[in-house]
Amino acid sequence: MKYVLVTGGVVSGLGKGVTASSIGVLLKACGLRITSIKIDPYLNTDAGTMSPIEHGEVYVLDDGGEVDLDLGNYERFLDIKLTRDNNITTGKIYQSVINKERKGVYLGKTVQVVPHITDEIQEWIERVASIPVDGKEGPADVCIIELGGTIGDIESMQFIEALSQFSYRVGQGNFCLVHVSLVPVLNTVGEQKTKPTQHSVRGLRSLGLAPDILACRSAKELDGNVKEKLSQFCHVPASNIVNLYDVSNIWHIPLVLKEQKAHEAILKVLSLQSVGGVPRVPKLDEWTERAKKCDSLDIPVRIAMVGKYTGLSDAYLSVLKALLHASVACNRKLVVDWVPSSDLEEHTREENAEAHHSAWILLKEAEGILVPGGFGDRGVEGKILAAKYARENKIPFLGICLGMQIAVIEFARSVMKLPNANSTEFDPDTRSPCVVFMPEGSKTQMGGTMRLGSRRTYFQTSNCKASKLYGNVSYVDERHRHRYEVNPEMVPQFEKAGLMFVGKDETQKRMEIIELQNHPFYVGVQFHPEYKSRPWKPSSLFLGLIAAATGQLSTVLQSNSKSCKITPKKVQKNGYLNSKLCQNGHANGQMNGHVKKPLKPLVNGNYYANGNGVHV
Repeated sequence: MKYVLVTGGVVSGLGKGVTASSIGVLLKACGLRITSIKIDPYLNTDAGTMSPIEHGEVYVLDDGGEVDLDLGNYERFLDIKLTRDNNITTGKIYQSVINKERKGVYLGKTVQVVPHITDEIQEWIERVASIPVDGKEGPADVCIIELGGTIGDIESMQFIEALSQFSYRVGQGNFCLVHVSLVPVLNTVGEQKTKPTQHSVRGLRSLGLAPDILACRSAKELDGNVKEKLSQFCHVPASNIVNLYDVSNIWHIPLVLKEQKAHEAILKVLSLQSVGGVPRVPKLDEWTERAKKCDSLDIPVRIAMVGKYTGLSDAYLSVLKALLHASVACNRKLVVDWVPSSDLEEHTREENAEAHHSAWILLKEAEGILVPGGFGDRGVEGKILAAKYARENKIPFLGICLGMQIAVIEFARSVMKLPNANSTEFDPDTRSPCVVFMPEGSKTQMGGTMRLGSRRTYFQTSNCKASKLYGNVSYVDERHRHRYEVNPEMVPQFEKAGLMFVGKDETQKRMEIIELQNHPFYVGVQFHPEYKSRPWKPSSLFLGLIAAATGQLSTVLQSNSKSCKITPKKVQKNGYLNSKLCQNGHANGQMNGHVKKPLKPLVNGNYYANGNGVHV
């Protein structure tokens, strides 16, 4: 097994996750099998109880693991399925060591950070790296490890020490360290400064690790003398210094690495230059096509994202990716209008009339409305108003998890004339409990007690949009993360009033998919389809939303389930691209898009941008 360690220096948010994923793409294109591990130095056991404002979205895996959002990047870039153990945290390591101490594994020994914690980290890495994640038998060829945080952080010291030992443990030719650092430009001088990177590398060396490759982040391409200076003071060959400058979309990053022959440098360190005497050359034709396509789309589709954490795009990162995948499949440039759900509420009109007016303008100008998942009662009434507006005005609507529950509550209030209808999450004493706490859930233990991971949903009819979008299959497996569900006792009342529950679980008591029949596209799902969306295989339901918003849904629904390549033919008078789409959403599409007017344009993990909003 070969290992590539990606570390970061100077500042956080340089894009280590995208860099690690792009290195994986490059090595995979050379014919190697890849797996990935993310190390997060925080004490939490997992990301499940962390606020999106603290750490971005919580990404959910097939096995129910609640993990860092970078694992979503790995899965999307590399088309792999990771496990909860592919995300290592300080909490997991210490918990494992303490459990062993209680069992007497270290009987007679004083349990210490070195060697017990550091040994546990190394053993964890070796064990997880050997687990196949690409659907094939046997371990991968290369494991890419991303160390979260910044070199010098006190919380990551045990991991630095463990990885320093690990580099000697696996031996020369089996370990490559890629250090991502920043080369800033001071406005007063206008010169690219190498000193921050020099200090970062010096700190890394003092901790027992020496970089083999330097990946330098910068706004523009490095000047000619900068690489030479970095090589001289950081003791890294100039051929092993790559420049990751800002690009129009992140699909360019693997191509930038290839152009600078980063694969040759990494393969040389890992002694993997050739197979049978033939040099390994990355085949990135599809990536090249994808990157070019990303830059060419110019016909916009506007989607209103009505949520609670609209000030931080990372809070809905997988949703944004899924929207982008679907938009490109429909040959559209995605424009996301962030709508803070609380701004739609009546009390905001009195407190901040301008914010209230702006929110409603964005909602009314949207071609589609999406209400993503979430927790807590803040902004819930605004989401209900958004669902009502979409239902009454025939605007394509997709509700995910809480978004589906919101649609059910709104339907009960407006159509079934139950003004007190609510979820027991928001009103425990409601007389019309449309959404209730799941009986198997825990109200005392928060972490890891939700209904998590891949679960099967069975379609109740083939005569519905959701079934047709998935290719008229009898069931679908999607990932879940929720504590509340539609009240099964009220389902007959809903169905009598016209709300269709077209997808249910294996017990037929848990509602998974809702639809309104006399509506262009009004769908709610209890699961999270965004987690399994891929650039070349967009999520079926996201494809349905974008297709409905761009007047292409009938084409999608009428297509056969076999995959087909999207070929734009011409722009019709209404501005829509006449493209052949495939029913199950499989497409050789490329991803592009931008997020319009983020309230706080924080781009942690999505640093590659060209200044026009946030490109993800």
